[in-house]
Amino acid sequence: MPIACYPWSMLGLTFLDGVAFGYFAVAWAAYSWLVEVWGGGRRGLTATMAEYRRAWMTEMLVRPNRIVDTQINMTLQQGSSFFASTSLLAVGACLGLMNASDRALEVVQSLSLGHAGSRQQWEIKLAGLLVIFVYAFFKFGWAYRLFNYCAILIGATPEGDRRGSDEAKAMAERAARMNTIAAAHFNRGQRAFFFALGYLGWFAGPIVFMVATTAVFAVLYRRQFYSESRQSVL
Repeated sequence: MPIACYPWSMLGLTFLDGVAFGYFAVAWAAYSWLVEVWGGGRRGLTATMAEYRRAWMTEMLVRPNRIVDTQINMTLQQGSSFFASTSLLAVGACLGLMNASDRALEVVQSLSLGHAGSRQQWEIKLAGLLVIFVYAFFKFGWAYRLFNYCAILIGATPEGDRRGSDEAKAMAERAARMNTIAAAHFNRGQRAFFFALGYLGWFAGPIVFMVATTAVFAVLYRRQFYSESRQSVL
């Protein structure tokens, strides 16, 4: 098939743009797999913290009151709320740039590294960035709701003389699982933010796009498996 017949050529993009975007998608998917599947066996930072969430709920059972636990959960909720609001601001910024595409193109073209291309290319790239932030918003919004459900499960966990019962242990395990699932969605939202930084390289050209994506992948991989923060919790 001639290069001109590839799908991205119909969108005004070059073959190298298509390769760079494919590389970006593969890098994001590969990192997600490394963290959520392979990382469990390698005891990555995320998998290790999931074990501490379970330990947290086990300790919650023996505390005379659960004010500390609800405050910790509330802090996690607030973090999700903050990033959800930030995602909406980013979505609004993308829509604003689309509305002022001509002016934005002039500014980018005036930069030494500017490679905005045509208006069609600019709007397609912005649409991709918009999708990333919308995805992040849904992840943070769902994480906020799941942390809320976790608070309900904490409140429903038997206490007093029943704190050592099988029912209490089962409820604590449910709360731990709910908290871990909420954290997974929060992490996916943050991952979208980080890879959005790599995506910004596309506005400077496909080569810069791939270099920026590689840099984001390398930084996240090191922090997940070889950072001081990981060593501190092992």
